[in-house]
Amino acid sequence: MTSSPARWSTEELTKEATFSAAEFRSDRLAVTGAWETHYKQARKKFDLLLKNLNDLNPGAITDNNLADAYGLGLGDAIRYLAGPPISDDDLKVIAEVDSLAPGVLKKNPDLLRKAFGVIERVIDPFRFPWVKSGKKPTKQQRDAALLASSVLLAAQSIATERRNDGKEIQEAKVKDYLRGLGFKEVPPVTINTLVKGPQANEFCAECQLGERKADVVVRLHDTRLMPIECKVSNSATNSVKRLNNDAAVKAEYWLKMFGTSQVVPTAALSGVFNVLNLEQAQKRGLALYWAHDLDKLGAFIQSTKP
Repeated sequence: MTSSPARWSTEELTKEATFSAAEFRSDRLAVTGAWETHYKQARKKFDLLLKNLNDLNPGAITDNNLADAYGLGLGDAIRYLAGPPISDDDLKVIAEVDSLAPGVLKKNPDLLRKAFGVIERVIDPFRFPWVKSGKKPTKQQRDAALLASSVLLAAQSIATERRNDGKEIQEAKVKDYLRGLGFKEVPPVTINTLVKGPQANEFCAECQLGERKADVVVRLHDTRLMPIECKVSNSATNSVKRLNNDAAVKAEYWLKMFGTSQVVPTAALSGVFNVLNLEQAQKRGLALYWAHDLDKLGAFIQSTKP
């Protein structure tokens, strides 16, 4: 008889969710140099951009210095001249250009001007008040614009880094734990039948399981597959998206496609989660484990030995 992953009670889920949220708060409040690093990088970009584009004087912005700005990796700073800042995808749609890659724009001045033309139309009048008047900025105006713009870009970049790093760190933690159990990582392959993918004592990362991608896939000792989704949430509201609308949906798909006796859809969680959402995901067939207590995941994996 195959073993089944634990199904946690409301009290158990509440206890673990509380601990996970406390860890998240502690991590966010930790004193690090991340903010200073991001601010200094953003400040350097905007200072270089204003120098390169002659303090945004329209008459002094040429195709050459604009192409040079993109070539120097200042594309994100250019988008943040707008008020509010424009995302990369939005700018491509609005400007009707397929790419904002520096090499592409340098070879095509028309595309370059179409992209920057959008920015010029919506340049932030509060940060760059001198542009509309056509005058050169005072030192005070320039310093204020540099400060405000740098803070905007730094805030966005650190938020993006936190999202990406959180998931990457969690995946690395899960993989390291599996190695500690004696599992070996193998290259990812598309798994469309149960005999494919990692074999005994193996796992792979970022692989296609049916039509859905799994963060980590483990071959349990009893030959079942365990797809593990690594989910990091920064709020109870966000947990609906990460857990119920993503991981639980995948779980239902995998169970339907491969069979309830052949796969064990699982989520490794960290951050802030609503207990009701945890209960709902569990009822939909998703096994839940916490990144702060992977020994419970290990205990289940070990229980699948013949």
